[in-house]
Amino acid sequence: MFALVLSACDAPAPAPVAPPPEVGVSVLALRAIELKDEFNGRIEAVDAVELRPRVSGYLQKVAVKEGQHVAAGTVLFVIDQRPYRIALARAEAQFQQAQAAAKLAQLQLARVKTLQAARASSQEELDTASGAQMQLDAALRMAAAAVDEARLNLSFTEVKAPIAGQVGRALLTAGNLARADQSLLTTIVSQDPVYVYFDSDEQSYLRYTAQRTDTGARPIQQRPVAVGLANQQGFPYAGTVDFLDNRLDPATGTIRARARIANPHHQFTPGMYARVQLSGTASKDVLLVDDKALLTDQDLRYVYVVDADNKALRRDVKVGRVIDGQRIVESGLQAGDQVVIEGYQKIFYPGAPVKPVPYVSPTAASPTAARSAVAAGSPSLKQ
Repeated sequence: MFALVLSACDAPAPAPVAPPPEVGVSVLALRAIELKDEFNGRIEAVDAVELRPRVSGYLQKVAVKEGQHVAAGTVLFVIDQRPYRIALARAEAQFQQAQAAAKLAQLQLARVKTLQAARASSQEELDTASGAQMQLDAALRMAAAAVDEARLNLSFTEVKAPIAGQVGRALLTAGNLARADQSLLTTIVSQDPVYVYFDSDEQSYLRYTAQRTDTGARPIQQRPVAVGLANQQGFPYAGTVDFLDNRLDPATGTIRARARIANPHHQFTPGMYARVQLSGTASKDVLLVDDKALLTDQDLRYVYVVDADNKALRRDVKVGRVIDGQRIVESGLQAGDQVVIEGYQKIFYPGAPVKPVPYVSPTAASPTAARSAVAAGSPSLKQ
């Protein structure tokens, strides 16, 4: 009996049951989100001119400072005017000569008509005088046109800005030969407003097509856009889409669109990279899941959901675009589900018991980050 008691005392105590691991969960709820699309674009000038002379000659003067903002009609270059002044004087003299000859022919015709009425002149003389008068009238008109041409060529020796804008580098300087319609003198680009060209993918184009209520309108035109530059946070500049191309590029699967942006302070320069945010329709109720909760099984995406019995169950999901680190849930979850955001490494198999605790993101826990989030404004969206 004593031995039995001793053996019972020496038996090992049963191992304590480990408590279920804690996991951070977030309860899904519907949120009203205004869906927006983000594209890459380039700034282009509304008007851009390659300035070339309309007459040939040697440059006498560069009348503009490189990089200067000029008004339309400002003289930028001056070509040597002396040959063209001489040509104008010659044309004016020829015009006066033709004018005198035409007046003489008119007097002779009148004299022949008087003699013809008195039967003192033949019909042949009348026809000759009439033909001479018509020829000299035509010569007078040709001389007048030559004067206009010479005067126009003289005016072309002052190369003026056809548009208001900023002048580029002077590619020819004083003393160089400028050839009509060939030599490039400089370039001018308008500054305010500017265009932002961007390419929309086919899926976005089809989505906007399905959203429009006016079947006669283009799907993206007249929609508001927000624009940001490469060194800026958010999209501080507002504009409107004013052009949509008439075909998709089959090589890239995109369609070209254009937005018009005011540029009163000249912060936009043609050629700059820009980020374009295109507004969608009205707000839409969607489910958002933290991107950290998404796990991958080959080509499948899934999350762990804690059920009423505190067991972690696998749910295959289909997700869409990202909004501030959260994904839009397209299928697989519903409002009220407790999704595991943190601690899923402790779940060794589906159905494992867990202890759910509310998940608090590091960003939300930081007062400084919270204030920055409020100041940042609306979230940026991407595909």
